[in-house]
Amino acid sequence: MKREDGGNPYLLYAVLLPLTLLAYGRGNGACQWAIYQGAAYLLIPLFLSLLLGFKPGDVGLRVGGGEGYRWALLLVILSIPISVYGITVPSMRDYYPVFSYSGWFDFALKECLMGIVMFSNEAFFRGFLLLPLAERAGSKWIAVFLQDVPYTLVHIGKPGVEVPYAFIAGIVFALIDLRSRSVLPSFVVHWSGSTFFDVLCALYKMGLLVVPSV
Repeated sequence: MKREDGGNPYLLYAVLLPLTLLAYGRGNGACQWAIYQGAAYLLIPLFLSLLLGFKPGDVGLRVGGGEGYRWALLLVILSIPISVYGITVPSMRDYYPVFSYSGWFDFALKECLMGIVMFSNEAFFRGFLLLPLAERAGSKWIAVFLQDVPYTLVHIGKPGVEVPYAFIAGIVFALIDLRSRSVLPSFVVHWSGSTFFDVLCALYKMGLLVVPSV
């Protein structure tokens, strides 16, 4: 169903798109990064979207339907072999986790902070940039493409393999969130997959996991 009232999704997209440039700011440490990303990708966009006439549910900040969650469960399962392959790539296992930690409790705490980062990113790209536009665009694929390009570009500077992976993931995440009209399915997949891969990398760096290089 196309949205015929409320805010203008094209204006919302145009106003929020420059915020993608803030993706490169992290601050010092996981806590500052979570605060920064939470403000830049969640709180500021939410404030602006409310000013432009949108409700939180319009931008995916709701539980949503179940179909997207069923696909999310499948993707969580598929992320396991992908992570196992990823740990064999030296640039990936050297880069992650992106935070330092003093022990497993500190590791778990910082993964929770990374959850804020992940949720803020999903809310921004799959929520604010995607869902309102998908109701007005002539094709949902136009909206999917318009959120996927900036999402892919902000991954430049990370290990090279992440750029094409981010392009594919951005499409898949968008499609499952469109099915539920919520950003929660993609958040579940993104955060759980990221956490599992971080655990693998941590085990490798502790010498508890031996993997071949590709």
